[in-house]
Amino acid sequence: MLVSQLIKSTLDIQGFRVSQVQGDTNAIIVDIVPDRRHSLFCSSCGSASRYRDTLSVRHFRHVPLWGIPVWLRYSPRRVRCEQCGIKVEYFPWSTGKQRFTTAFAHFLAAWARLLPWKHVAKLFDCSWGTVASAVDHMVEYGLAHRDLSDLTHIGIDEISREKGQVYLTNVYDLKTRKLVWSGEKRTKATLTNFFSSLGPDKTEKLEGICCDMWDPYIQVVRKNAPGATMVFDKFHIVRHLSEAVDQVRRDEIREKGKEHKELVKDTRYIWLKNPWNLTDKQASRLSALEKLNLKINRAYLLKESFRRFWSYKRRAWAKKFLDKWFWWATHSRLQPMRNFAWMLRRKEENILSYFKMPISNGSVEGLNNKAKMISHRAYGFRSAKNYIRNLYHCMAGLPEPKIMHKFV
Repeated sequence: MLVSQLIKSTLDIQGFRVSQVQGDTNAIIVDIVPDRRHSLFCSSCGSASRYRDTLSVRHFRHVPLWGIPVWLRYSPRRVRCEQCGIKVEYFPWSTGKQRFTTAFAHFLAAWARLLPWKHVAKLFDCSWGTVASAVDHMVEYGLAHRDLSDLTHIGIDEISREKGQVYLTNVYDLKTRKLVWSGEKRTKATLTNFFSSLGPDKTEKLEGICCDMWDPYIQVVRKNAPGATMVFDKFHIVRHLSEAVDQVRRDEIREKGKEHKELVKDTRYIWLKNPWNLTDKQASRLSALEKLNLKINRAYLLKESFRRFWSYKRRAWAKKFLDKWFWWATHSRLQPMRNFAWMLRRKEENILSYFKMPISNGSVEGLNNKAKMISHRAYGFRSAKNYIRNLYHCMAGLPEPKIMHKFV
């Protein structure tokens, strides 16, 4: 099969034809010329237009053949469109001012899901900026063509982008487990931008929103989606409880001094782990420590008793248990547990919403781990823009432009 036939079979050039192919092992140049039997179309509105003039030659990078770079060479024509004025004609193998074909963008972006952009650029002998532009092209197309009409349950969480409390706010679809939106920082303005981009019609369709107990998130959700049921994430609640238990351990060490520190040395995870996850050695040590009437043991028993809260099926029974547990915690003489109990009392309404709509950010935590892996694989991103662009590319399940041949 000739190279010209390969081009015709794998690249959309309707309205154009291959005039000649030349080159060697360093590069293959494919000359494209207009097919005079076809009309010219405006690149902006797609309507048939009249010829005006011809621009200078442009080169478009295409998918390499046997490791040899392939370039399409074409002189674009300008048209006089009745609606848009003077515009460059539409040619199907590329869009805008891109210097590569849509197929090559698809090719590079597919590899960019698997490797750092720097490695993809080196592998296919192009610049890092070319890979970034290819990913950007795919993400822009995907965001413009995705369908969010079925979005009803979302999870909101933040992820650390780098050291120094630099965050991104991520919004996930809890049903499909895909990224819906990502923005810089974790402020009221950030989450407000999400609801603005979603629009009032899609916001009204939201039935459940799961988030942590951070006040700026709560205020924005109540303002922008008052009709949705807001549920505080159970995993964040359990994390706060674990932090309270660990604070009891640290306070007790501080109170009782060096001798007690040696007694409870290396026991932090014994008190925080689930009982069924303890090793035999840890279970044996826990059994010995439970006989000493330690404050940390009281906190541990409160933590384990709270586990029962999530097993209830009815809101009324869960409320009754929560009231009882609140009394235990506030009379435990353990200040961190008292603080946690009062936090539950202040947020009680949205905590109990879980029993009306049992959604959680459990899957979101896994997706956040995937997001961190994406950053680690690239050895970090210097800008939030590139990080967000790659998160969309790898985690949003965006639709892709159609190409005639799948190269990866």
